[in-house]
Amino acid sequence: MKKIIPVNSKKELAQFIDFPHDLHKNDPNYVPELFIAQRDILTTHPFLKHSSLQPFLALEGDKVVGRICAVMNNNHNAFNKTNDGFFGFFDCINDQETADLLFKAVADWLKEKKVSKIVGPANPSTNETCGLLVEGFDSSPLVMMTYNPSYYPTLIEKAGFKKQVDLFAWSWQGHSYNDKSVKLLDKLTERLKRSDITIRKVNLKKFKEEAAALRDVYNSAWDKNMGFFPMTNEEFDYTAKDLKMILDQDFCLLAEQHGKIVGFGVAIPDINQILKSVKRGRLLPTGIFKLLFGKSKIKGIRIMLLGVVEGYRKMGIEAVLYGTIIKEYARKGLEYAEASWSLEHNDMVNRAIEAIGGKHYKTYRIYEKSV
Repeated sequence: MKKIIPVNSKKELAQFIDFPHDLHKNDPNYVPELFIAQRDILTTHPFLKHSSLQPFLALEGDKVVGRICAVMNNNHNAFNKTNDGFFGFFDCINDQETADLLFKAVADWLKEKKVSKIVGPANPSTNETCGLLVEGFDSSPLVMMTYNPSYYPTLIEKAGFKKQVDLFAWSWQGHSYNDKSVKLLDKLTERLKRSDITIRKVNLKKFKEEAAALRDVYNSAWDKNMGFFPMTNEEFDYTAKDLKMILDQDFCLLAEQHGKIVGFGVAIPDINQILKSVKRGRLLPTGIFKLLFGKSKIKGIRIMLLGVVEGYRKMGIEAVLYGTIIKEYARKGLEYAEASWSLEHNDMVNRAIEAIGGKHYKTYRIYEKSV
């Protein structure tokens, strides 16, 4: 007989984090999340200073057969003037009864918060990993992207959830990109200079100051995106500190006018190439060495952020940021790249990615269900 229990102890939290490793141990495309990072998101992340969450485990006897997390994102609701609850960290055996019990636990917890609908998956928000993979199961996810087996969409949809929106991931392999933006780079750069706009690399020696300026751009450049809510200073600093550990300065570019940052583009090395071999997401005793010594062998990047503030769009800044990243990609002799994610209805961004040879190869879905 199956039962659902709330996660309240260190032992249950470890079971919650470790369950996907056991469930997907025979899936060659699975990449384990780092234990310490997952633990921090669920227990000490700055997100928890304004919002709350409750993880649950599904048990059959003493065996874990599923997990899920209920999330109450107060800042999202305040910013978007909504009354949503969220689910995240969903993993489950291929059994509808188990999935239904997990979603009932989330619904019961969120009903007490008087939400009108449940949205997800968000782990725990759109500022971290989110979306359920619904197309593109034949390859591993890139860094900070989700992955799940192909039966998950059926479990979620049979539990009564409907599509809210799809998120696209775009791929380049080898030198299959359209280098038009690279060829036009000098002309576009000169045109921007006439407006006193220059593109430069992030200054890692002044990273704290740079991060503070980037936070303002991030919170204004994405403010009309579905599901977005601004990061607090502490949340952004937390994320920036993590990214700095894997950042390649050549792929972190800032657009600046008179000392003011008006846009930026960030691509990060695909450390998932290394994490695939870090057993059960444990950095100790040997995982840390795989991470440190494997970084130089990484052959791919994920373009994860590219935004320009209102008033500076359609000036060519986006094209120069993309073009510069492509130029560096070619110079370093990398083998693959991904741009992710973009909203399905963001035609301007999606057309720009297609124009430089990006191929839509994975789709992630955000679901919703009325309470």
